[in-house]
Amino acid sequence: MLRISCHLIFITLFFQNICSSQINYGSNNGKYLSIRGTKIYYEEYGKGAPLLLLHGGFGDISDFKNNILELSKKYKLIIPDAPGLGRSEHADSIMSYQLMATYYSKMIDLLKLDSLNVIGWSDGGIAALLLAKDRPDKIKKVIAVGPNYRADGMKKEEIDFTENKLCNLEWVETNLKDWVTHYKALSPQDDWKRYITEAKRMWFETEYFPKSTFNLINQNVLLVFGDNDMYTIEHGLEMYRALKNGQFCILPNTTHEVFSEKPKLIDQIVVDFLKPNK
Repeated sequence: MLRISCHLIFITLFFQNICSSQINYGSNNGKYLSIRGTKIYYEEYGKGAPLLLLHGGFGDISDFKNNILELSKKYKLIIPDAPGLGRSEHADSIMSYQLMATYYSKMIDLLKLDSLNVIGWSDGGIAALLLAKDRPDKIKKVIAVGPNYRADGMKKEEIDFTENKLCNLEWVETNLKDWVTHYKALSPQDDWKRYITEAKRMWFETEYFPKSTFNLINQNVLLVFGDNDMYTIEHGLEMYRALKNGQFCILPNTTHEVFSEKPKLIDQIVVDFLKPNK
């Protein structure tokens, strides 16, 4: 049986979500912040303790469309479009995970947040871990869903798909026309090729940050993976064991697309983990 890449599943679900959403999250009802000369777009929902949500590669705020309604009943959600995606401009230099975390760190200061929790998915999960390391003065807890810290944490078939198709400009232009159209409709700069070129460079760095970085993260961190994730369980366990205060969660019958496939389950996990006594 032909195996469909998690990346391709994500792209399909992404556009199904846009078409079926009753509330068009990421619909330009938000605000902009100027960070390092870059316009970063974000939206806010709900009231309560601040909860920063960081989406994944190829995505935008609507990555969390199935979770916003429920989570906003308990928290004040702050959801930016990552630099170079959605309605945000490209970063002021070549994108890296550390630069991404730096943008989010400055966002915390500009919004004058005293303390907050963070959820990050995929690329956003990696940035969330670095943000926790950089901002122990602000970040209380982190939920990182489907992160990795080395390129070889990805399964071999996913590496092949990502390198030869998802990061191939001609393949994307031919096979992901809807994504290209959506990107152009939102982006203030309309340079999707720059995004893919920089994403490929970032994704295929041998090591995104030293393993010793995990030992610098003192907050409680929950790592969440699907049991059929694009990253290996062994890689997830390696990160978990390197954390001082880590928890590890595997969702059954789930790929990398946790927020699309198991929205109610991940909502329950979030609420339980973020309880003050946990």
